[in-house]
Amino acid sequence: MINDTTAVKVNQVYFENDKFSSEQKLEILQISDVHNRNLGGKYGRITELNPDLIVLTGDLIDRKTTDLTHTINLLEQLITIDRPIYFVSGNHEQESLMFEELRQVLLDYGVIELDNQYVMLEVDGIEFNLVGIANHTTGHADLNAAFEDVELAKPTILLSHAPLITDVQVDLILSGHTHGGQIRLPFIGGLIAPDQGFFPAYDKGAYQLDSGATLYIDSGLGTSFLPIRFLNQAQVTMLTIHGHN
Repeated sequence: MINDTTAVKVNQVYFENDKFSSEQKLEILQISDVHNRNLGGKYGRITELNPDLIVLTGDLIDRKTTDLTHTINLLEQLITIDRPIYFVSGNHEQESLMFEELRQVLLDYGVIELDNQYVMLEVDGIEFNLVGIANHTTGHADLNAAFEDVELAKPTILLSHAPLITDVQVDLILSGHTHGGQIRLPFIGGLIAPDQGFFPAYDKGAYQLDSGATLYIDSGLGTSFLPIRFLNQAQVTMLTIHGHN
């Protein structure tokens, strides 16, 4: 339990996308649900990675956070990777009195918040849409605004802190929020997740949705309510999206 709670595991996942040619690949580092955790001394597992971009999928801080020192320390480390960094808000940011101060810190470090917005990016000849919505469980998401003018014929990735956006016509949805159930049980999975209650249907890992999208839920680095994890190591995720070989 101590190891699971204090770890910084790098989870490697791979997704195939038929909009990519066989030789194309895109690597994304996803960091979620830090909850103001002090990662001092454990940044090496993250800074040795070489992604094409970094996405922060919400709850960098806790709603009770009053000091942004740990977040600043994390950003100091992330900028050494020298890649674009994008952020979407989680429920804890939206409920925090520190959110505007956090936004200024993110801006100071060059982090781009996608607040119901999208950007079209190009990496090694791959053009793709990166769409980000504000946290929808607190009523701040605006899908219409976020997807206005998005060309869905291009590969499209949606950043949504909470994973219950299941009917959007995109290629990949990157979420957090659930902490993987935080406490997991053998053969059962996550015990409880916000907005889903006990034994959640969407708790950790990849899910193929009826919309055709793949939903990926990162279980995150931090904790809330109980300061423990069990059978569920704290992690970041390196995602590789590639064409059909």
